[in-house]
Amino acid sequence: MSRNQQIIAVVAVVIVLLAAAGYYLFFPAGSPTDAIPANASANGASFTITADDHTMGSSKAKVTVIEYAAPTCPHCAHFNETVFPLMKAQYIDTGKVYYVFRVFPLHPSDGAVEAMALCLPKDTYFQFIDQMFRNQPQWDWEYQVTDIHGGLVKMGRIAGMSPEQVDKCIADKAVEERVNKVAQDGQTRYNISATPTFVLNGYPRTDVASWPDMQKALDALLAKK
Repeated sequence: MSRNQQIIAVVAVVIVLLAAAGYYLFFPAGSPTDAIPANASANGASFTITADDHTMGSSKAKVTVIEYAAPTCPHCAHFNETVFPLMKAQYIDTGKVYYVFRVFPLHPSDGAVEAMALCLPKDTYFQFIDQMFRNQPQWDWEYQVTDIHGGLVKMGRIAGMSPEQVDKCIADKAVEERVNKVAQDGQTRYNISATPTFVLNGYPRTDVASWPDMQKALDALLAKK
């Protein structure tokens, strides 16, 4: 089975994975939730920004980029380290791009990371996500880490959280439902089969994870009247 096929399979059962009782001490059982409301269009070029989204830049920017990423995804971590700083400096901070980050879980620990991030002060969300990307070898199953819970506790301690706080955060049912809702919406609306996936003004792209490709795509959208 290819990596993309594995991802599709995971998304298809994301609710089951996130609700698996006792699995790595993550989310308790829960029922599916409805997808995020949106104004769909026939050509698929629709997107909705919600109050729960984590954003950077001006909402009045000509281009909106929604990134669907998984904290456990090495490709997402690479984008975060090598491409995103350039994109932020040249497009987000200059008012050209409105950036939205959404967690698309490929593993129960992705939901746990999102839960921890949401427990921290809102203005530290991106800082914590960056910390998790940069330290994947210390907690990520993709790096053959066996004590994932211990790794998350360690990461939480760096961010100022006690082990008890970490466990309380990742057991939050409201976050479980929120993660499920975002995943369902992304899969239904954009047919996401890989991370990172970028939705540029409503159109999903998986071929813009390098700086030259992202720069070319953004410039083309900015050049449109």
